[in-house]
Amino acid sequence: MYKVLIVDDESIIVEGLSRVILWEKYSCRVVATAEDVAQATEKVWTCAPDILFTDICMPDGDGLTMLAGLRTEFPDMQVTVLTGHREFNYAQQAIRLGVTRFLLKPSRMDELAEALQAMTNALKKTGEPQTEVAREEIGEKADAAGSFVVRQAAAVIEERCPERISLQDVADSCYVSQWHLSKLLNRHTGQNFYDLLNKARISKAKQLMMDPALRIGDIAELVGYTDTPHFSRVFKKLEGISANEYRNFRLK
Repeated sequence: MYKVLIVDDESIIVEGLSRVILWEKYSCRVVATAEDVAQATEKVWTCAPDILFTDICMPDGDGLTMLAGLRTEFPDMQVTVLTGHREFNYAQQAIRLGVTRFLLKPSRMDELAEALQAMTNALKKTGEPQTEVAREEIGEKADAAGSFVVRQAAAVIEERCPERISLQDVADSCYVSQWHLSKLLNRHTGQNFYDLLNKARISKAKQLMMDPALRIGDIAELVGYTDTPHFSRVFKKLEGISANEYRNFRLK
């Protein structure tokens, strides 16, 4: 029996899907439900469902980022998106992330049945030898999901770099494990978390140096460094000149 997880912040939809679909007909059973992104992520990790029916517009987080993160760590999980979000851009991104079907609410029974049949058919093929074309398609979807996660991680690092932020904090915001995010960052950027964090901090420091009223020590602290000598070493390593030399050159 294939395990199914249903995710939606509208309880009537979760209950309706659980009851109206003849799951046994498709060799499926609903093992869990969730009403928000946090619950959904937890349930995927604890239940390891084969099939996920999910909304992508939920109040506590970004459903597309959740979807991308889960797709990178559970590549064989089949996903159908059910959403009231009618923007074409959302559908495009979801399809690039490898969802099986993208259905608008309210969905008809024949649409749900067709989506479920497509997902179970795909699951049956996962144990069969894959053609080269199929392997390339799987790889492209995995790369698309990985790229999406890395872009989200980079945005979080840039926004929160002045804080005491860790790899775990960023991984949590992208709905992936710390180890997996580290692997994705390396694969897609060739850099690790601290490389990207330092790069973001030094970029902000360069902007702040345009204000002559700020001392180098003040700037170091504002961009997240508690130790000015450490900031100076990182700055010179990345820019090739000292922070003072950079400032003097730019303020001439």
